[in-house]
Amino acid sequence: MKFRINNMTCGGCARSVTATIKDLDDHATVVIDVESKLVELQSSRSEAEIVAALTEDGFPPVPAT
Repeated sequence: MKFRINNMTCGGCARSVTATIKDLDDHATVVIDVESKLVELQSSRSEAEIVAALTEDGFPPVPAT
């Protein structure tokens, strides 16, 4: 999965996003580029679950290509 999180502006935001994803799936692989606001991840959880959790935590993602 690949998302853009437009309000992710710093390393603290990136840590929060990673923590949110890891709370759902502690085996998830998460790669974040804060400068481009991109998150790439592999998880056993569904895209809908990831989007809902990130949105609830204040980091609404949009699909990225």
